[in-house]
Amino acid sequence: MIRVKDLRVDYDNMCAVRDLSLEVHPGEVCGLIGPNGAGKTTTMRAILGLIEPTYGEIEVLGVDIRDRPEDVHRVMGFMPDLPPVYEDLQVWEFVDLFASSYGIHRRDRPSAVERALDQVGLRDKRTTLTAELSRGMRQRLMLAKTLLPDPRVLLLDEPASGVDPQGRIDLKNILKRLAEEKKTIVVSSHILTEMDEFCTSVAVMERGRMVESGRIVEVNRRIMGDALIAVEILEGVETFHEVLSADDRAGPAQRNRDALEFRFRGDAAAASELLAVLVKRDVRVASFSRRRDNLEELFLKLGSKELS
Repeated sequence: MIRVKDLRVDYDNMCAVRDLSLEVHPGEVCGLIGPNGAGKTTTMRAILGLIEPTYGEIEVLGVDIRDRPEDVHRVMGFMPDLPPVYEDLQVWEFVDLFASSYGIHRRDRPSAVERALDQVGLRDKRTTLTAELSRGMRQRLMLAKTLLPDPRVLLLDEPASGVDPQGRIDLKNILKRLAEEKKTIVVSSHILTEMDEFCTSVAVMERGRMVESGRIVEVNRRIMGDALIAVEILEGVETFHEVLSADDRAGPAQRNRDALEFRFRGDAAAASELLAVLVKRDVRVASFSRRRDNLEELFLKLGSKELS
């Protein structure tokens, strides 16, 4: 796991990160979100030991990075935003170069390289010069490099930036698999629609401070309050509104495209009871779903600046 307590990072007369605390547990994909300049990259670099904090505590898998930095670095993988590549190498050569730097034995490198390229969908590009890759393909290449040593902790800075839709699907699937393997993952981004697809927890930063953090379900409950239920009705809209008005757990419904949405103070069992009442009252229900608010709605509810 990652544990950060009271972290502060100063650059000359500017405070980039102020009194920040954060915990990310094995199996979590934590979205570190905030506008550009919020301190996300600085926080990541402090966790990696690339910059010296002014004060604060940083532990990775129970190890203080200041006391045993080499032990921490062995278990961590880092993918920076806009990473440089060696443009005179083919894709497989680039990954093979890093396999060598990670200490992977010569006889094991070919299989390690092919496995990494398969993970990110670059097998068909293995003999392409890296100079010819699009930005999205370069992001995939750097992710392949990052995954080579099978790190237990991953820090990914804007990994989906410039990646095409298929690449985002591949990234989501990779992160889900890594989370199932109990990796500890922090993903930084300012594009919330991308983060919403794969994060299980969230840490919201603004102006160097942590605004809110925790598992998304818990943060939604604290910040957004009641669950949001969306219902598609074929017949019986008037009866539907009557049932809602008689249930003190339900708020008024508003139309959102083809569905009627309303806030509901109750768990899944209570929502199921409400659905049973609707059916009993002959309301023809095409769909009925409880959903959490997306990260953009959550971010704006916190009063933070709108992201791109």
